[in-house]
Amino acid sequence: MYKISDLQKIVEQELSNQQFVTEPVGLYEPIEYVMAMGGKRIRPTLCLAGCYLFSDDISKAVKPSLSLEIFHNFTLLHDDIMDNADVRRNQPTVHKKWDENTGILSGDAMLIKAYQYATEIDGAYLKKVLDIFSQTAIEVCEGQQYDMEFENRDDVKVDDYLKMIRLKTAVLLAASLKTGAILGGANDKNAELLYQFGENIGLAFQLQDDFLDVYGNIETFGKAIGGDIVANKKTFLLLNALQLASGSLQNDLSTWINAVDFNNDEKIEAVRNIYNSLKVDELARNKMNYYFDKAIAALNEVEGRDSMKEELRQFAVKLIERSR
Repeated sequence: MYKISDLQKIVEQELSNQQFVTEPVGLYEPIEYVMAMGGKRIRPTLCLAGCYLFSDDISKAVKPSLSLEIFHNFTLLHDDIMDNADVRRNQPTVHKKWDENTGILSGDAMLIKAYQYATEIDGAYLKKVLDIFSQTAIEVCEGQQYDMEFENRDDVKVDDYLKMIRLKTAVLLAASLKTGAILGGANDKNAELLYQFGENIGLAFQLQDDFLDVYGNIETFGKAIGGDIVANKKTFLLLNALQLASGSLQNDLSTWINAVDFNNDEKIEAVRNIYNSLKVDELARNKMNYYFDKAIAALNEVEGRDSMKEELRQFAVKLIERSR
């Protein structure tokens, strides 16, 4: 009987067995570099879990699960170029270690590689799996475009933000589970329920990430607190604050958003206090819980292996109940 931790180990082992470097080395070496950076391997693990819910044979889902991880890392590689990021997982980003042109071309090759891995399945499932993969891939690009546009827009609403994080983050988690379910022989209803589970967990996870960036503990959150506030990033918290603030709170928030020369710690503390006054932290918690409850309700309806359903339930809890 597989547990989530077993499936994660299988993914790591399979990735270590892949030979990404071939000629020309300059194209493929960055791909191996990116894939060796690590990470939680959530998406391929969820794909295998989706398969195991309905089938004892998870081998048929291994290559498609790796395609999802390759695609995910391709998006990170190109995101780093667009953000001009220096570091990814404590390592120099590809465009910094090599150059921007290499990052673009190697990223393109990663996307093609992802499709090649996705096609290594039983032909009976090929169209369904590729349709999901292609739809998800274009949605992730749509989410990234919205995210970039939001940086220069003053009319972004909370619903716009929720749409963006659904596309940029949640749909890939959902597609991973649904792909595995299809390969495991699930019917359309169960495959769709798993998609809903993944989609809602993805939304809850991103809202939790927004929350922890303001209220988290640096030692357990794993990155500096308050980065979103410093950068005026349009998160669920900021957008709600902009909508709710009036009078002196509105003036104070506007002053900090438009400030050019400021002390980071002072700005973080001041904006956090504004959030507390407006109780947007409670709004974030409530929205998080709303999506989490929707996810679990969908999972409860899935007619699959009970032991893996429980594993997924606990996985979801751990994913969004990180230390605060």
